[in-house]
Amino acid sequence: MNATSASARTCPYLVLREPAAVREVLHRPEDFSPANALIAVTPLSGPSLRVLQCARFALPPVLASNDTSSHAGIRKVVAGFFTPATVGAFEPRIREIAQDAGASAVGLLETTGRVDLVQVVAAYPPAIVMLELLGLPVRDLPELKAWSLDSLELFWGWPDPERQLELAHSAAKFYGWLRELVFEAVASSGRNLFKSLAEHGLSTPEICSLGYFLLIAGQETTTQLISTALFRLAEGSAGISWDDAASGSTARDLIRHVLATESSVPTWRRIATQDTMLDGERIPAGAEILLKLTGNHALSEQGSTARGLGPTAFGLGPTAFGPCPTAYGLAFGSGIHRCLGAKLAELEAAVVVQETAAALRGVRLADAEPEWIRLLSFQAPRTVSVEF
Repeated sequence: MNATSASARTCPYLVLREPAAVREVLHRPEDFSPANALIAVTPLSGPSLRVLQCARFALPPVLASNDTSSHAGIRKVVAGFFTPATVGAFEPRIREIAQDAGASAVGLLETTGRVDLVQVVAAYPPAIVMLELLGLPVRDLPELKAWSLDSLELFWGWPDPERQLELAHSAAKFYGWLRELVFEAVASSGRNLFKSLAEHGLSTPEICSLGYFLLIAGQETTTQLISTALFRLAEGSAGISWDDAASGSTARDLIRHVLATESSVPTWRRIATQDTMLDGERIPAGAEILLKLTGNHALSEQGSTARGLGPTAFGLGPTAFGPCPTAYGLAFGSGIHRCLGAKLAELEAAVVVQETAAALRGVRLADAEPEWIRLLSFQAPRTVSVEF
């Protein structure tokens, strides 16, 4: 099974690395529940909880953390907005948005001599695409991006009490904005995800709970995937030249390489519901499990922005994961909770990388050592600065 455990003081998780064991856990939801998938890594303090309570913040299990019989029906409703036909038909729109972003990057390069590709080409296209696909209004994008990063840190980071309180205020604002969006969408005449969920029988708190993490995961993880791909491409470490990435097939190969080696979601969590066996070893009920979905060689203690317990405390360093990446097929999970937006994310990332490479020929990396997002289950460079 090739698992690692440590004392609760340093690592509360049983870390699984082998793809076969990871896949088996994901395919045994009756033994390994997703109930802990969205629980804050750093327990929320009293002041932080009070801020969230004042905002009526609630996250009942609906989709990613739902281990009840209601999951299948809810998943079917959400899946209806991400069908292969829907995603495929949206490719021209994705390309249009990516081309506009590439043109903006060219303009900034010509006027300032340098551009951050994370902010100019990676940040907003996934958010625009996601909102349009879900039938929701495209607005408040800067706030949505800031709230998304803050919420990822709140739930998957190691903030100190002062920072956690700041993040809780951000999450409360996001939740208030989301609740108003849900009310508006449910009352509208057009087809949208929130209205469909209400028609399925979900309450407003349940729709808000699903929407809270979907509006983050549906765009921020794709932004992070694009950011890492552009950084490795500009760095020259991916074995693909910048100009070659202007080809659609080459850009797709690059994205799949990044997905296999250092995806934006390299790990995920499960919890054992009962005493059980896995690959000949006993797993006690209540054991918290950290699954390695993809390679995580970019994650190391040096340069980590996490506070308190850092990534290496959870066995997430290069030594723990070893030199061999896991299969690309696990990048989006597996089984009944596999990411519904997998095909969309892969398509978006490949198109954005292709159009960026085509628009910005001849650029070079301006900062070889940017700060990285370093969270338990998320990683990406915060900036990818290039210049001519």
